[in-house]
Amino acid sequence: MSVPFSGALRRSGGIVSAIGKQLKSVNLKGVKRITVQFDPFAENVKSTREFLFLLSTPKVALTNPKCVVKSEIVCNRQPANIKFALIDSAQEKAKVKEIRFNSDNINTLELLQLCNRHVSSLAPPEEITNKVLTKAEKQKLGGGAGGGKKTYKKK
Repeated sequence: MSVPFSGALRRSGGIVSAIGKQLKSVNLKGVKRITVQFDPFAENVKSTREFLFLLSTPKVALTNPKCVVKSEIVCNRQPANIKFALIDSAQEKAKVKEIRFNSDNINTLELLQLCNRHVSSLAPPEEITNKVLTKAEKQKLGGGAGGGKKTYKKK
């Protein structure tokens, strides 16, 4: 008699793939300014620095090109914190002006999960404005299918 199989067929991808998965869903459209403040000589600052690096990657920066990411390096032994200043529509939705994370004892993956849960959810919905163009309209605009007919002069 055999025991039926239960569980995963393979191992998980690990912490790096989990960070990559969370990073793909970060959306900063509801944020106008991010301020990351930390003491570089503190013990638990590595995750905050990694989070600052991940926020400055091109894919995340393209979600809101107007968002300003600022780092404040202090030397006063204060715990590291991250402050998200929200846009007006996100302020109305969340009923707060800013969101603060005390990131002293949180790892990078947890910071990304918190960002997705509390910040990315405030992003305004994306408006779909795709208009389907016909071949004639595409040719009028200078591109499109077919490329048009070429005429040759006879000599």
